[in-house]
Amino acid sequence: MDQSRIGTFITERRREKGLTQAQLAERLNITDRAVSKWETGKSLPDTSTMLELCGILGITADELLSGGRAAGEPKRSPASPGPAERRFSLRTGRGRWGAPLLGGSLLTGVLVCLICDTALSGGLTWSRIPALSAAYAWVLLSPPLALKQGGAAGSLLALSLFTVPYLYGLSRLLSVREVFTVGTVMTALSLLFLWPVYAVFRRAGRTSAALGITCLLLAGLTASIHGALFLLRAAPPAGWNGWSVLLLLLTAAVCFTWRRGGEKQ
Repeated sequence: MDQSRIGTFITERRREKGLTQAQLAERLNITDRAVSKWETGKSLPDTSTMLELCGILGITADELLSGGRAAGEPKRSPASPGPAERRFSLRTGRGRWGAPLLGGSLLTGVLVCLICDTALSGGLTWSRIPALSAAYAWVLLSPPLALKQGGAAGSLLALSLFTVPYLYGLSRLLSVREVFTVGTVMTALSLLFLWPVYAVFRRAGRTSAALGITCLLLAGLTASIHGALFLLRAAPPAGWNGWSVLLLLLTAAVCFTWRRGGEKQ
């Protein structure tokens, strides 16, 4: 495969579609720097984005990998999409129905629990817990199923807004105060880790450097959680924290070493 030819072909098709590098990157949920590397022949699209890229540019995977259209093949009109576009349309169609299907499945499960609880207990007792949990799960899982872009950010936002109220309701139903107090602290620490990780992958893409930074952040999160649990008198067994942090730091070192080795080649 001629990476330079493929890059030129991507550039030509992107311009024919009236897209900038930033706009194409946004639709693929990657960085514009990754698109720039494709177009300059420094790298190729990975398999996870290739079909979606073909769908956006109106080409087939074979055309992309060969760096041009087959000889004598006419340009397809928007009204007659090729195999890549059809696959892309089917996938987005499934995504459109994902959130309603998830909601229907959860609602069915909740109704079964409510009916069984009423029949066995003569009222609503334990069934309120799965009902609350199902609503919380739907709020968290719906964004990536319903949105083409921004699904991860939507889930993180939902996690940030609804976790503490969910923990409060759960603690009231269980009559266990620690569910709310300990859970809230763990949630706050986890969000302080998850948002920076999202920002790193949003900016750097799926790279070894991003994975290394994630491991460093996760090592800090692990130590913070252990310290918080110790202060709340709910610490895990001794030694758990140290070994976990050490393993994460070693993994981060391997990721950064791998990245430097790749840059030298």
